[in-house]
Amino acid sequence: MKNIAEVLEGVKTVGIGGHIRPDGDCVGSCMALYLYIRKYFPDIDVNVYLDHPKPIFGHIESIDEIKTEVEEERIFDLFITCDVSARDRLALADNLFEHAKKTVCIDHHVSNSGFADVNHIRGEVSSCCEVLYGILDPDKVDLAVATAVYTGMIHDTGVFQYSSTSPETMRIAGELMKTGIPFSRIIDESFYQKTYIQNQVMGRVLAESILLQNGTCIIGYLRKKDMDFYGVTGSDLDGIASQLRLTRGVEVAIFIYELETQSFKVSLRSNGRVDVSKVAVFFGGGGHTRAAGCDLQGSMYDVINNITAEIEKQLTEEENA
Repeated sequence: MKNIAEVLEGVKTVGIGGHIRPDGDCVGSCMALYLYIRKYFPDIDVNVYLDHPKPIFGHIESIDEIKTEVEEERIFDLFITCDVSARDRLALADNLFEHAKKTVCIDHHVSNSGFADVNHIRGEVSSCCEVLYGILDPDKVDLAVATAVYTGMIHDTGVFQYSSTSPETMRIAGELMKTGIPFSRIIDESFYQKTYIQNQVMGRVLAESILLQNGTCIIGYLRKKDMDFYGVTGSDLDGIASQLRLTRGVEVAIFIYELETQSFKVSLRSNGRVDVSKVAVFFGGGGHTRAAGCDLQGSMYDVINNITAEIEKQLTEEENA
């Protein structure tokens, strides 16, 4: 696909959906596409479906138009997924995808094998927003669309720090800045700014973290009872895994929090020697070489033992290579 206009030809209704617990890249790409279609294809009835995006994305135009509930009987001419690595990661709009006349998947996850009628997947690209920008007309990327795209790019590149950041990533960021986006404010408000409670929780996780495997692996954890005590949910825990990764000598950071009894969300961050996407995929999750995640069942000790065993395999293989 060279331009999004190719799949929009002759289409009257479009649905857009992202993955469960939508992050910045998911929200940014879905909203950028929504705003672009609404402005430049005004005859198309377009709707975007996401599972309650976090308040930190309030700077994106028309974010309040996101639908968090689905009209089950709706049949779209075209349904487009953004940043969804596998069909079972599609959130509340799964039924709409199932019954749409045509489907398109726009993504950048290396683990994505392609589950739509048309798949535009570029696993080497830093973010879904960057992939999406490549099929938009750059002359039509206005301030609103640019703000959404830039938001997604900074979230999935760790503000241009991760290894997936390329010269092309930076060139696109420069083009987006030309539209007048408040780039410093977007970075602060959507990426670094934390509430007092979020800082308290991060401090607790860091204080109680554990070093394993001769200091190459660090684990932070939070139990459901502690989350209830602080009054936080999974969406309040962004940034903890990345902060753990910055520990000197660490190759892999693991952050685990309890969803419910015997059920855990696992976030993995790597400094390069370990491909955490392979670890996540092994346990039914997905992601990228340096940032990935999965859900696991069992006791916390089982989860830690299973994850660290897979990490140790990679480190041992590297040492023996």
